[in-house]
Amino acid sequence: MYNLGMNFRRYYVPGSAVFITQVVQDREPIFRDVAHMSLLRQILRNVKELHPFIMLGYVFLFDHFHMIIQPTGSSNFSDIMRSLKTNFTKEYKKKLDLSSSQSMKFWQKRFWDHVIRDDRDFENHLHYIHFNPVKHGYVRDPRDWQSSSYIEWEKRGLYPPAFYWDEPNATEWGE
Repeated sequence: MYNLGMNFRRYYVPGSAVFITQVVQDREPIFRDVAHMSLLRQILRNVKELHPFIMLGYVFLFDHFHMIIQPTGSSNFSDIMRSLKTNFTKEYKKKLDLSSSQSMKFWQKRFWDHVIRDDRDFENHLHYIHFNPVKHGYVRDPRDWQSSSYIEWEKRGLYPPAFYWDEPNATEWGE
């Protein structure tokens, strides 16, 4: 049996891209609120200035997010996540008019990480990110989820360009 609470280790490979998943405590859909989603994006931009990284792919959902980042400075992905989680929680508490001394557990304690091994691994994780809103039933087409890097990767040629058609009615499908 594995005891993940003890001897928890992360692997840091300088210059590598890393897939990260972070979940809100109790999966509260906090980011359904556009202002909270905007705050998350702003804090992430601020963190990027403190701990430089390249954002290679992302999706922000109502209760969690996935991203692939590549640290470019002396900071590692744990430094980036610690800063993001701490600074977001601090600013979120300000928005709720909570005192800085009041305890709040906004995020789940740990985040999940995976060091990207090669181009195929990168592409597989990017597809997972981009199709996550479809998987969760938020949209039928990943192009329709605004808080994602899907469109950027479509422009780069990873996905075929969008094409549209009239949705057939049920009788055309024999229903």
